[in-house]
Amino acid sequence: MTWIRTVPLKDDERLQKAVAGQRDMYPAEYAEPVHSLAQPGNDMAGIVASHSLIPEALYHAFATFGALMSPDLPLSRRQHEMIATMVSVTNRCFY
Repeated sequence: MTWIRTVPLKDDERLQKAVAGQRDMYPAEYAEPVHSLAQPGNDMAGIVASHSLIPEALYHAFATFGALMSPDLPLSRRQHEMIATMVSVTNRCFY
């Protein structure tokens, strides 16, 4: 497995701001972090933590998902999830 240096959330104010800003855009179901996916000593899941060296990139990368899941768009949440599932299956992605 590849190792990527990460910055703990508590150690960087810019990172805290970026994570908080993008979280506000996510559906309510994403409000509680999944701690089993976080790395020891860090409260972010690995995929989020891998972006921690560049907080601005983290914000924009994950805020994109938040914008795409907006309830103001014509697709329902159910349709978004079906599309995401099919993309994962097509890409043979385990999550």
